Amino acid sequence: MAKQQQVVIVGGGVIGLLTAFNLASAGQQVVLLERSNVGQESSWAGGGIVSPLYPWRYSPAVTALAHWSQDFYPQLAEHLYTATGIDPEVHTTGLYWLDLDDEAEALAWARREQRPLSAVDISAAHDAVPVLGSGFARAIYMADVANVRNPRLIKSLKAALSLLPAVTIHEHCEVSGFIREGERVLGVQTSLGEIRGDQVVLAAGAWSGELLQSLGLALPVEPVKGQMILYKCASDFLSCMVLAKGRYAIPRRDGHILVGSTLEHEGFDKTPTSSALESLKASAVELIPALAQAEVVGHWAGLRPGSPEGIPYIGPVPGQAGLWLNCGHYRNGLVLAPASCQLFADLMLGREPIIDPAPYAPAGRI
Repeated sequence: MAKQQQVVIVGGGVIGLLTAFNLASAGQQVVLLERSNVGQESSWAGGGIVSPLYPWRYSPAVTALAHWSQDFYPQLAEHLYTATGIDPEVHTTGLYWLDLDDEAEALAWARREQRPLSAVDISAAHDAVPVLGSGFARAIYMADVANVRNPRLIKSLKAALSLLPAVTIHEHCEVSGFIREGERVLGVQTSLGEIRGDQVVLAAGAWSGELLQSLGLALPVEPVKGQMILYKCASDFLSCMVLAKGRYAIPRRDGHILVGSTLEHEGFDKTPTSSALESLKASAVELIPALAQAEVVGHWAGLRPGSPEGIPYIGPVPGQAGLWLNCGHYRNGLVLAPASCQLFADLMLGREPIIDPAPYAPAGRI
Protein backbone atom coordinates (compact mmCIF):
# COMPACT_ATOMS: atom_id res chain seq x y z
CA MET A 1 0.00 0.00 0.00
CA ALA A 2 1.15 3.56 -0.77
CA LYS A 3 2.23 5.54 2.27
CA GLN A 4 -0.57 7.52 3.87
CA GLN A 5 -0.80 11.13 2.70
CA GLN A 6 -3.34 13.88 3.25
CA VAL A 7 -5.13 14.57 -0.03
CA VAL A 8 -7.23 17.73 -0.38
CA ILE A 9 -9.97 17.37 -2.99
CA VAL A 10 -11.59 20.54 -4.34
CA GLY A 11 -15.10 19.77 -5.58
CA GLY A 12 -17.84 17.53 -4.20
CA GLY A 13 -19.57 16.31 -7.33
CA VAL A 14 -19.58 12.66 -8.36
CA ILE A 15 -15.95 12.91 -9.55
CA GLY A 16 -14.72 14.46 -6.27
CA LEU A 17 -16.79 12.07 -4.12
CA LEU A 18 -15.71 8.93 -5.94
CA THR A 19 -12.08 10.10 -6.03
CA ALA A 20 -12.30 10.59 -2.25
CA PHE A 21 -13.90 7.17 -1.81
CA ASN A 22 -11.23 5.37 -3.86
CA LEU A 23 -8.33 7.12 -2.12
CA ALA A 24 -9.75 6.72 1.39
CA SER A 25 -10.53 3.05 0.72
CA ALA A 26 -6.84 2.66 -0.18
CA GLY A 27 -5.75 4.13 3.16
CA GLN A 28 -5.25 7.83 2.36
CA GLN A 29 -6.43 10.73 4.55
CA VAL A 30 -8.89 12.79 2.53
CA VAL A 31 -10.28 16.30 3.05
CA LEU A 32 -13.05 17.12 0.56
CA LEU A 33 -14.09 20.74 0.04
CA GLU A 34 -17.36 21.80 -1.61
CA ARG A 35 -18.53 25.40 -1.99
CA SER A 36 -22.24 24.49 -1.57
CA ASN A 37 -23.65 21.05 -0.74
CA VAL A 38 -22.01 17.97 -2.24
CA GLY A 39 -23.38 16.75 -5.54
CA GLN A 40 -25.79 19.64 -6.11
CA GLU A 41 -24.41 20.89 -9.43
CA SER A 42 -23.92 18.93 -12.65
CA SER A 43 -23.92 15.54 -10.85
CA TRP A 44 -27.43 16.14 -9.51
CA ALA A 45 -28.77 17.76 -12.68
CA GLY A 46 -27.77 15.14 -15.26
CA GLY A 47 -29.81 12.32 -16.71
CA GLY A 48 -27.58 9.47 -15.61
CA ILE A 49 -27.52 7.40 -18.80
CA VAL A 50 -24.58 5.01 -18.35
CA SER A 51 -23.44 5.60 -21.93
CA PRO A 52 -22.41 8.61 -23.98
CA LEU A 53 -25.52 9.76 -25.89
CA TYR A 54 -23.87 8.86 -29.20
CA PRO A 55 -20.93 6.65 -28.20
CA TRP A 56 -19.67 6.16 -31.75
CA ARG A 57 -19.07 9.93 -32.14
CA TYR A 58 -16.38 10.02 -29.44
CA SER A 59 -12.64 9.46 -29.48
CA PRO A 60 -11.15 6.14 -28.29
CA ALA A 61 -10.10 7.99 -25.09
CA VAL A 62 -13.73 8.57 -24.07
CA THR A 63 -14.76 5.09 -25.27
CA ALA A 64 -12.11 3.38 -23.10
CA LEU A 65 -13.37 5.11 -19.94
CA ALA A 66 -17.01 4.53 -20.86
CA HIS A 67 -16.62 0.78 -21.45
CA TRP A 68 -14.77 0.24 -18.16
CA SER A 69 -17.39 2.25 -16.26
CA GLN A 70 -20.36 0.51 -17.89
CA ASP A 71 -19.01 -2.86 -16.85
CA PHE A 72 -18.20 -1.66 -13.31
CA TYR A 73 -21.37 0.30 -12.45
CA PRO A 74 -23.51 -2.64 -11.25
CA GLN A 75 -20.89 -3.75 -8.71
CA LEU A 76 -20.25 -0.16 -7.59
CA ALA A 77 -23.98 0.31 -6.96
CA GLU A 78 -24.21 -3.02 -5.12
CA HIS A 79 -21.19 -2.16 -2.96
CA LEU A 80 -22.63 1.26 -2.05
CA TYR A 81 -26.10 -0.18 -1.36
CA THR A 82 -24.66 -2.89 0.90
CA ALA A 83 -22.54 -0.34 2.80
CA THR A 84 -25.15 2.42 3.17
CA GLY A 85 -28.63 1.04 2.54
CA ILE A 86 -29.08 3.71 -0.17
CA ASP A 87 -29.61 2.15 -3.61
CA PRO A 88 -28.20 4.22 -6.51
CA GLU A 89 -30.71 2.36 -8.73
CA VAL A 90 -28.63 1.24 -11.68
CA HIS A 91 -31.58 0.41 -13.95
CA THR A 92 -30.78 -1.61 -17.09
CA THR A 93 -33.47 -0.78 -19.65
CA GLY A 94 -31.72 -0.71 -23.03
CA LEU A 95 -31.80 2.28 -25.38
CA TYR A 96 -33.41 2.91 -28.76
CA TRP A 97 -31.90 5.53 -31.07
CA LEU A 98 -34.42 6.72 -33.67
CA ASP A 99 -33.88 8.10 -37.20
CA LEU A 100 -30.12 8.56 -36.92
CA ASP A 101 -28.30 10.35 -39.73
CA ASP A 102 -25.15 8.35 -38.99
CA GLU A 103 -26.69 4.92 -38.40
CA ALA A 104 -24.10 3.19 -40.63
CA GLU A 105 -21.26 4.69 -38.55
CA ALA A 106 -22.98 3.58 -35.35
CA LEU A 107 -23.32 -0.01 -36.55
CA ALA A 108 -19.72 -0.08 -37.84
CA TRP A 109 -18.52 1.20 -34.44
CA ALA A 110 -20.53 -1.50 -32.65
CA ARG A 111 -18.97 -4.24 -34.77
CA ARG A 112 -15.47 -2.84 -34.21
CA GLU A 113 -15.95 -2.41 -30.44
CA GLN A 114 -18.02 -5.59 -30.05
CA ARG A 115 -20.91 -3.75 -28.43
CA PRO A 116 -24.44 -5.23 -28.60
CA LEU A 117 -25.91 -2.53 -30.87
CA SER A 118 -28.02 -3.53 -33.86
CA ALA A 119 -30.59 -2.20 -36.32
CA VAL A 120 -34.16 -3.29 -35.55
CA ASP A 121 -37.41 -2.89 -37.43
CA ILE A 122 -39.36 0.16 -36.28
CA SER A 123 -42.30 -2.17 -35.51
CA ALA A 124 -40.07 -3.97 -32.97
CA ALA A 125 -39.39 -0.63 -31.27
CA HIS A 126 -43.14 0.05 -31.10
CA ASP A 127 -43.77 -3.44 -29.70
CA ALA A 128 -41.14 -2.88 -26.99
CA VAL A 129 -42.16 0.73 -26.30
CA PRO A 130 -45.91 0.96 -27.04
CA VAL A 131 -46.03 4.66 -26.03
CA LEU A 132 -43.44 5.64 -28.67
CA GLY A 133 -44.52 8.33 -31.15
CA SER A 134 -45.48 7.27 -34.68
CA GLY A 135 -43.28 9.75 -36.53
CA PHE A 136 -40.14 7.59 -36.70
CA ALA A 137 -38.96 5.33 -39.52
CA ARG A 138 -35.76 3.64 -38.28
CA ALA A 139 -34.34 2.38 -35.00
CA ILE A 140 -31.17 0.89 -33.58
CA TYR A 141 -31.10 -0.74 -30.16
CA MET A 142 -28.53 -1.56 -27.50
CA ALA A 143 -29.81 -3.96 -24.87
CA ASP A 144 -27.48 -3.54 -21.92
CA VAL A 145 -27.57 0.25 -21.45
CA ALA A 146 -28.46 1.29 -17.91
CA ASN A 147 -29.23 4.55 -16.17
CA VAL A 148 -28.23 5.48 -12.66
CA ARG A 149 -30.45 7.61 -10.43
CA ASN A 150 -27.80 10.25 -9.90
CA PRO A 151 -29.29 12.08 -6.87
CA ARG A 152 -29.37 8.70 -5.07
CA LEU A 153 -25.82 7.91 -6.23
CA ILE A 154 -24.67 11.18 -4.63
CA LYS A 155 -26.49 10.39 -1.35
CA SER A 156 -25.05 6.89 -1.32
CA LEU A 157 -21.49 8.09 -1.97
CA LYS A 158 -21.77 10.75 0.74
CA ALA A 159 -23.06 8.16 3.21
CA ALA A 160 -20.27 5.74 2.26
CA LEU A 161 -17.67 8.46 2.85
CA SER A 162 -19.16 9.24 6.27
CA LEU A 163 -18.42 5.61 7.27
CA LEU A 164 -14.71 5.95 6.47
CA PRO A 165 -12.64 7.31 9.38
CA ALA A 166 -10.03 8.97 7.16
CA VAL A 167 -12.45 11.36 5.42
CA THR A 168 -13.43 14.93 6.36
CA ILE A 169 -16.02 16.78 4.26
CA HIS A 170 -16.35 20.56 4.49
CA GLU A 171 -19.48 21.82 2.73
CA HIS A 172 -20.07 25.55 2.17
CA CYS A 173 -16.31 25.95 1.90
CA GLU A 174 -15.27 28.06 -1.08
CA VAL A 175 -11.74 27.71 -2.44
CA SER A 176 -10.26 31.00 -3.68
CA GLY A 177 -6.69 30.00 -4.55
CA PHE A 178 -3.70 27.76 -3.93
CA ILE A 179 -0.90 27.84 -1.35
CA ARG A 180 2.42 27.56 -3.17
CA GLU A 181 6.04 27.36 -2.13
CA GLY A 182 8.43 27.51 -5.04
CA GLU A 183 7.16 25.04 -7.64
CA ARG A 184 5.05 23.10 -5.16
CA VAL A 185 1.36 23.41 -4.28
CA LEU A 186 0.92 22.83 -0.54
CA GLY A 187 -2.80 23.43 -0.10
CA VAL A 188 -5.64 25.85 -0.77
CA GLN A 189 -6.98 29.15 0.52
CA THR A 190 -10.61 28.77 1.54
CA SER A 191 -13.45 30.61 3.25
CA LEU A 192 -12.54 28.49 6.31
CA GLY A 193 -8.87 29.53 6.14
CA GLU A 194 -5.83 27.66 4.84
CA ILE A 195 -6.19 23.91 4.30
CA ARG A 196 -2.93 22.10 3.60
CA GLY A 197 -2.22 18.67 2.20
CA ASP A 198 0.48 16.53 0.62
CA GLN A 199 -1.52 16.48 -2.63
CA VAL A 200 -4.29 18.73 -3.96
CA VAL A 201 -6.87 17.46 -6.46
CA LEU A 202 -8.96 19.85 -8.54
CA ALA A 203 -12.30 18.16 -9.33
CA ALA A 204 -14.44 21.28 -9.47
CA GLY A 205 -16.29 20.58 -12.71
CA ALA A 206 -17.18 23.68 -14.70
CA TRP A 207 -15.40 25.87 -12.12
CA SER A 208 -12.02 24.12 -12.49
CA GLY A 209 -10.74 26.47 -15.20
CA GLU A 210 -11.46 29.55 -13.12
CA LEU A 211 -9.51 28.16 -10.17
CA LEU A 212 -6.49 27.24 -12.28
CA GLN A 213 -6.33 30.79 -13.66
CA SER A 214 -4.99 31.88 -10.29
CA LEU A 215 -1.83 29.89 -11.13
CA GLY A 216 -1.59 31.47 -14.57
CA LEU A 217 -2.76 28.25 -16.25
CA ALA A 218 -5.38 28.24 -19.00
CA LEU A 219 -7.51 25.12 -18.68
CA PRO A 220 -10.09 24.96 -21.51
CA VAL A 221 -12.96 23.82 -19.28
CA GLU A 222 -16.05 26.02 -19.50
CA PRO A 223 -19.65 25.83 -18.32
CA VAL A 224 -22.22 24.48 -20.80
CA LYS A 225 -25.78 24.81 -19.53
CA GLY A 226 -28.24 21.94 -19.84
CA GLN A 227 -31.93 22.01 -18.93
CA MET A 228 -34.11 19.00 -18.08
CA ILE A 229 -37.74 18.32 -17.26
CA LEU A 230 -39.25 15.55 -15.14
CA TYR A 231 -42.65 13.89 -15.57
CA LYS A 232 -44.46 11.55 -13.17
CA CYS A 233 -46.11 8.53 -14.79
CA ALA A 234 -47.05 5.00 -13.80
CA SER A 235 -44.06 2.78 -12.99
CA ASP A 236 -44.65 0.61 -16.08
CA PHE A 237 -45.35 3.51 -18.47
CA LEU A 238 -41.97 3.54 -20.26
CA SER A 239 -39.90 0.35 -20.35
CA CYS A 240 -36.84 1.61 -22.19
CA MET A 241 -34.78 4.75 -22.86
CA VAL A 242 -35.45 6.43 -26.22
CA LEU A 243 -33.40 9.06 -28.01
CA ALA A 244 -34.07 11.12 -31.16
CA LYS A 245 -32.76 14.44 -32.50
CA GLY A 246 -30.44 14.88 -29.52
CA ARG A 247 -33.25 14.57 -26.96
CA TYR A 248 -33.94 11.58 -24.74
CA ALA A 249 -36.48 10.13 -22.33
CA ILE A 250 -35.18 8.12 -19.38
CA PRO A 251 -37.49 6.00 -17.17
CA ARG A 252 -36.78 5.66 -13.47
CA ARG A 253 -38.05 2.58 -11.63
CA ASP A 254 -40.85 4.50 -9.89
CA GLY A 255 -42.35 6.00 -13.06
CA HIS A 256 -40.53 9.31 -13.15
CA ILE A 257 -39.50 10.15 -16.73
CA LEU A 258 -36.60 12.53 -17.36
CA VAL A 259 -36.51 14.41 -20.66
CA GLY A 260 -33.45 16.37 -21.71
CA SER A 261 -31.51 18.26 -22.56
CA THR A 262 -30.46 21.60 -23.98
CA LEU A 263 -26.91 22.68 -24.85
CA GLU A 264 -26.42 26.38 -24.08
CA HIS A 265 -23.31 28.52 -23.77
CA GLU A 266 -24.53 31.03 -21.18
CA GLY A 267 -21.53 31.29 -18.85
CA PHE A 268 -22.31 30.43 -15.23
CA ASP A 269 -26.02 31.33 -15.48
CA LYS A 270 -28.11 28.27 -14.67
CA THR A 271 -31.56 29.84 -14.57
CA PRO A 272 -34.23 27.56 -16.09
CA THR A 273 -36.00 29.31 -18.99
CA SER A 274 -39.54 29.11 -20.34
CA SER A 275 -38.22 28.76 -23.91
CA ALA A 276 -36.25 25.65 -22.94
CA LEU A 277 -39.28 24.28 -21.08
CA GLU A 278 -41.43 24.59 -24.20
CA SER A 279 -38.71 23.10 -26.41
CA LEU A 280 -38.22 20.12 -24.07
CA LYS A 281 -41.99 19.56 -23.80
CA ALA A 282 -42.24 19.53 -27.62
CA SER A 283 -39.43 16.95 -27.81
CA ALA A 284 -41.09 14.88 -25.09
CA VAL A 285 -44.43 14.78 -26.92
CA GLU A 286 -42.73 13.94 -30.24
CA LEU A 287 -40.97 11.01 -28.57
CA ILE A 288 -43.92 9.93 -26.40
CA PRO A 289 -47.25 11.63 -27.30
CA ALA A 290 -48.96 10.54 -24.05
CA LEU A 291 -46.63 12.88 -22.13
CA ALA A 292 -48.83 15.75 -23.40
CA GLN A 293 -51.26 14.71 -20.63
CA ALA A 294 -48.60 14.02 -17.98
CA GLU A 295 -47.66 16.41 -15.21
CA VAL A 296 -44.27 18.15 -15.32
CA VAL A 297 -43.05 17.80 -11.72
CA GLY A 298 -39.61 19.36 -12.19
CA HIS A 299 -37.60 21.66 -14.47
CA TRP A 300 -33.99 22.55 -13.75
CA ALA A 301 -30.63 23.46 -15.25
CA GLY A 302 -27.05 22.42 -14.58
CA LEU A 303 -23.62 23.40 -15.86
CA ARG A 304 -21.55 20.74 -17.59
CA PRO A 305 -17.75 21.06 -17.54
CA GLY A 306 -17.20 21.46 -21.29
CA SER A 307 -13.78 20.39 -22.61
CA PRO A 308 -12.15 19.83 -26.02
CA GLU A 309 -13.61 16.60 -27.51
CA GLY A 310 -15.07 15.83 -24.06
CA ILE A 311 -11.80 14.20 -22.98
CA PRO A 312 -11.28 14.74 -19.24
CA TYR A 313 -8.04 15.87 -17.60
CA ILE A 314 -6.80 13.14 -15.27
CA GLY A 315 -3.34 13.28 -13.71
CA PRO A 316 -0.65 15.59 -12.32
CA VAL A 317 -0.25 19.20 -13.49
CA PRO A 318 3.22 19.76 -14.96
CA GLY A 319 5.31 22.40 -13.18
CA GLN A 320 2.96 22.40 -10.17
CA ALA A 321 4.18 19.56 -7.96
CA GLY A 322 1.43 18.28 -5.68
CA LEU A 323 -1.43 19.48 -7.90
CA TRP A 324 -3.65 17.01 -9.78
CA LEU A 325 -6.68 17.26 -12.06
CA ASN A 326 -9.76 15.06 -12.40
CA CYS A 327 -12.15 17.30 -14.32
CA GLY A 328 -13.52 18.31 -17.73
CA HIS A 329 -15.86 15.35 -18.34
CA TYR A 330 -18.35 17.53 -20.29
CA ARG A 331 -21.55 15.53 -20.97
CA ASN A 332 -20.29 12.25 -19.57
CA GLY A 333 -19.32 12.83 -15.94
CA LEU A 334 -21.71 10.23 -14.56
CA VAL A 335 -20.85 7.73 -17.29
CA LEU A 336 -17.10 8.12 -16.94
CA ALA A 337 -16.85 8.60 -13.16
CA PRO A 338 -16.01 5.02 -12.07
CA ALA A 339 -13.19 4.62 -14.61
CA SER A 340 -11.89 8.19 -14.23
CA CYS A 341 -11.68 7.90 -10.45
CA GLN A 342 -10.14 4.43 -10.54
CA LEU A 343 -7.53 5.60 -13.07
CA PHE A 344 -6.88 8.68 -10.93
CA ALA A 345 -6.29 6.58 -7.80
CA ASP A 346 -4.01 4.24 -9.78
CA LEU A 347 -1.88 7.19 -10.89
CA MET A 348 -1.69 8.88 -7.49
CA LEU A 349 -0.97 5.63 -5.64
CA GLY A 350 1.55 4.33 -8.17
CA ARG A 351 -0.53 1.29 -9.14
CA GLU A 352 -0.82 -0.34 -12.56
CA PRO A 353 -3.42 1.86 -14.33
CA ILE A 354 -6.66 0.23 -15.51
CA ILE A 355 -6.25 1.81 -18.97
CA ASP A 356 -3.54 3.81 -20.75
CA PRO A 357 -3.49 7.19 -18.95
CA ALA A 358 -1.74 9.11 -21.76
CA PRO A 359 -4.81 10.63 -23.52
CA TYR A 360 -6.01 12.27 -20.29
CA ALA A 361 -2.66 13.64 -19.04
CA PRO A 362 -2.76 17.39 -18.39
CA ALA A 363 0.83 17.68 -19.74
CA GLY A 364 0.69 19.18 -23.22
CA ARG A 365 -3.03 19.96 -22.94
CA ILE A 366 -2.95 23.08 -20.76
